[in-house]
Amino acid sequence: MATPTVETRPFTNEHVTIRSANPFTETKVRLESLVPRIDDGIFTLLRYGEAERALRELEASANLSIFGFRDHGALLAIAGQKRRSIQYDIGNPLTASKMTRHQLSAGIYAPIRVLLREDGEGSAFEYDRPAAVFRQFGDPLVDVVAQRLDQELQAVLQAAAASGSEDAQPQVEGRAS
Repeated sequence: MATPTVETRPFTNEHVTIRSANPFTETKVRLESLVPRIDDGIFTLLRYGEAERALRELEASANLSIFGFRDHGALLAIAGQKRRSIQYDIGNPLTASKMTRHQLSAGIYAPIRVLLREDGEGSAFEYDRPAAVFRQFGDPLVDVVAQRLDQELQAVLQAAAASGSEDAQPQVEGRAS
């Protein structure tokens, strides 16, 4: 039996926090109204070899979709705590395919994980910047797609975090790690 090989390589990441004065529930509702759930029928079409039809439907759908979510706040009940925190998988199958056709390993980060959590009197989104995460693959074709994804994701999260008044701006923080 052959011994598996293990390769590790460090990469620089950028973590983003977008804080909002809006309560958790309001921010959640706004996000879910701006980013629809993905139509699972797309995956059924692909399973049955209907790639052209799936492509047409994806091209007509939203730029970003919610693939799934997990209620991390509920997990804290194990520790006797009550907090609101939901992890979303947000992305676009077409965007993912534009990266993974060049670097299949990019699929580990598509869709992007986004955490919505309580933050004092408001709420906050946290995620790792797509342009930084995908940069590790060293492929300019992946980088171009990741930069666009980065812009689309930040724009929709800022819109979800924005208050009702037009002059209020959510606070965005970036941290390199």
